Amino acid sequence: MAQGKLKVKSKLPTGTKTKKGKGKPVTKRNNAPVKSKNIAVERNKMKAKVTKMVNAQAEQQLRALATSSGELSAAQQHVAKAPKAPAPAK
Repeated sequence: MAQGKLKVKSKLPTGTKTKKGKGKPVTKRNNAPVKSKNIAVERNKMKAKVTKMVNAQAEQQLRALATSSGELSAAQQHVAKAPKAPAPAK
């Protein structure tokens, strides 16, 4: 059994302004030209290639710099001179 009061629709008082609809909503045309996705795909591929080449070149330069300089930095020399801890006995 339903309990409570029934909902009653209220009416606006006379003399109040009501909103008018703005017309039909914008919809997609059925005969709209198909947008090409090739341009975006090519652009993303080109960006990926450039990024890959730049990263490879930077890594190559860093590796060459690291292997060519035989000298240790001041911090590395300090660590090399530090006494080593004895190995724990089992």
